[in-house]
Amino acid sequence: MHAKVMSSTVIGVDGVSIEVEVDITMGLPIFSTVGLPDGAVRESKDRVKAAIGNSGYDFPNKKITIYLF
Repeated sequence: MHAKVMSSTVIGVDGVSIEVEVDITMGLPIFSTVGLPDGAVRESKDRVKAAIGNSGYDFPNKKITIYLF
């Protein structure tokens, strides 16, 4: 595990805690999200890439896995 962050989301009117873990390893450059079975998770890939670029960081050319619990 490279990093771990506690976050939250809103489902309906309820707040739900979410644990986000990111693992960056050597290997083929693949970016994947696993965990929560929501369509928004699959759509978040572009948002994550844009946020990294807009923060002034280069997107790593490694295997990146984001776990959402």
